Amino acid sequence: MKLTIAELAKALDARHWGNGDLVIHGAAEAGQAGAGQISLATTPAYAERLTPGAMAIIAEDMDPQALGLSAAILVRRPRVAMAGLTRAFDRGLEIAEGIHPTALIDPSAEIDDGAAIGPYVVIGPRVRIGSGASIAAHVTIGRDTVIGKDALLHPGARVAHEVTLGDRVILHPGASVGADGFSFVTPEKSGVEEIRETLGEREMIREQHWTRIHSLGGVEIGDDVEIGANATVDRGTIRATRVGRGTKIDNLVQIGHNCIVGEDCMLCGQVGVAGSTRIGNRVVLGGQVGVSDNIFVGDDVIAGGSTKIFTNAPAGRVLLGSPAVKMETHVEAQKNIRRLPRLYAQVAELRETVKKLMEKRAGDTPE
Repeated sequence: MKLTIAELAKALDARHWGNGDLVIHGAAEAGQAGAGQISLATTPAYAERLTPGAMAIIAEDMDPQALGLSAAILVRRPRVAMAGLTRAFDRGLEIAEGIHPTALIDPSAEIDDGAAIGPYVVIGPRVRIGSGASIAAHVTIGRDTVIGKDALLHPGARVAHEVTLGDRVILHPGASVGADGFSFVTPEKSGVEEIRETLGEREMIREQHWTRIHSLGGVEIGDDVEIGANATVDRGTIRATRVGRGTKIDNLVQIGHNCIVGEDCMLCGQVGVAGSTRIGNRVVLGGQVGVSDNIFVGDDVIAGGSTKIFTNAPAGRVLLGSPAVKMETHVEAQKNIRRLPRLYAQVAELRETVKKLMEKRAGDTPE
């Protein structure tokens, strides 16, 4: 991929300065760019690293001439510019259009023109794959699954039976969509059920054996969803597990059976959402957030890293801690914890003072 400064500026909806005909073929860190590479340097710290004559993307309020640049693109929002820059030069997987001869495809599967099927892909009965979809090596797709237009399945992704992936869905290596839910029952009331009712007390401990509850529901993934490497979305028990349009799921995230995740959510690394939980729209869960089963997390909730959500969270709430509380409450609690040693010393000093006063009073009491 090669672009001129002027062409890249247009793609980024920005204005350029200097020689707009200079050709760019890639990007590099500030101070490390070679010939034909452009740097992103939208803060003073990065701008200081630029070498004379370099090409750079800088903030609108910076002076490219003072920085000694040969050409520059001036942007309003640097992170958005980074998205556009990386998109422009991302070569992708480069899967050859058509069907690789080693792919194993059931005769009843329907693959639209323009789809690309890589080596050793296995596609089950009655699968439908939309135009422009790219299926990389060693992907498996179960029966009666539908994959939308321009979807991208990276090597080793696993899509089970009766799953629906929307248009432009991305599955990264090792992602698993549609595995059975983790759902088991015991003939008698289990220890887990008992302690939920009693909050920890147990009348009798006895043997218990687990019986599988099978997963008859599928998974429905909306358009423009991205699912990270080794993340898992389990199928529903009776109804489908659902992930809404535009949601982004990081590596090693687990979404349990029957969950409903709303639109434009962001679930960061190692988030775990237990079964039958509903998550609203635009929810952000930081790394290692845990969400209990059968609860509701409202629209626009933001939970900081390692937060543990055990009860319903109202819309718009900012949460932190375990158990989750309002962020300002958690911050104040942490401040108070740090004050405890000083408080303890003050209390000890007060006790000593009171003790001396009591002794003095006792000594002053006439016989």
